[in-house]
Amino acid sequence: MLAVSIPAFTLHPDVLLVVGAIAIGYWTALTRLGPTLAPTGTVVATRFQRTCFALGTFAVLLASSWPIHDLAEGYMYSIHMVQHLVYTMVAAPLLLLGTPAWLARWVLRPRWLFATVRTMSRFIPAIVTFNVVIVVTHWPAFVDLTLRSAIVHFLAHTVLLFSAFLIWMPLLSPLPEIPRLAPISRMVFLFLQTIVPTVPASFLTFGDHPLYRRYELLPKLWGLSALDDQLIAGLIMKIAAGWLLMTLIAVIFFRWVATEDSTPRRPDHGFDDVGLLTEVKA
Repeated sequence: MLAVSIPAFTLHPDVLLVVGAIAIGYWTALTRLGPTLAPTGTVVATRFQRTCFALGTFAVLLASSWPIHDLAEGYMYSIHMVQHLVYTMVAAPLLLLGTPAWLARWVLRPRWLFATVRTMSRFIPAIVTFNVVIVVTHWPAFVDLTLRSAIVHFLAHTVLLFSAFLIWMPLLSPLPEIPRLAPISRMVFLFLQTIVPTVPASFLTFGDHPLYRRYELLPKLWGLSALDDQLIAGLIMKIAAGWLLMTLIAVIFFRWVATEDSTPRRPDHGFDDVGLLTEVKA
């Protein structure tokens, strides 16, 4: 297939509108609601939380704008895979880490919504929901549909991002009402996340023909064929995501062992059990 160059810069007003709404909504919540809803004697949001939310918002912007969006939608499925990983493995946990408890309670103030999120954030429902979304969003017929319909594409990314929130809640929940899993349960939980994605990743990596008709017809960069592009996508899905999850499992294990061996036990300050910086107490 004829090699093509990276597409020229394209501004995406819809992306700027959505990302701007997220940023403005967060800033408005901190300045207008925070002074009233934040516990007395505490800051509305720590510097760490603000930084995490800003980075998470930037990750959404990065994955949804030129050149990633343009390459993912009009050229290469492997870039589409990168886009999904940024949403689920980078943006979602950062946005969650950047959300203060009082803000999470305000967002989930309808009883039905809080009950739904609490139920869906439990061990089994979170695993099932996220992995069903992963399988569906990588199903060839659905992928082709997202390339034909901008609305379906937007909805698919929205569902993917919100399902990622559910999968990270048992690990990074800001609410004691929706407690985080114990260290051993976290390791099992993360390990299970490496299993189901292996199925579509294997089809992508070892397939002898292109699975996605639309991507087979689209131009490719660097002279790659549609099959090469598909293989790279499978490797990204398997290796990149798997490496991150296994790294988190290792961090949790060693921190858990260190905590068990320490006497007396001392509370963590500045790090959570998955090795990510968390809220620094004011």
